[in-house]
Amino acid sequence: MTANTLLFNFMGPELIVIVLVILLLFGGKKIPELMRGIGTGIKEFKEASKSEDTKAVEKKD
Repeated sequence: MTANTLLFNFMGPELIVIVLVILLLFGGKKIPELMRGIGTGIKEFKEASKSEDTKAVEKKD
């Protein structure tokens, strides 16, 4: 086994422990806010990368 497969090969029990640790660290009320922030960041990143792609195409023309 390589180090890469050992790092990211999570099964059921490991995922449950990770979720419980996150729940303890952030609390139940903060998790939806955290996920909303992550979703907004991903959405903004996608929009910015699309606008950069269109700018690059316009410069070629």
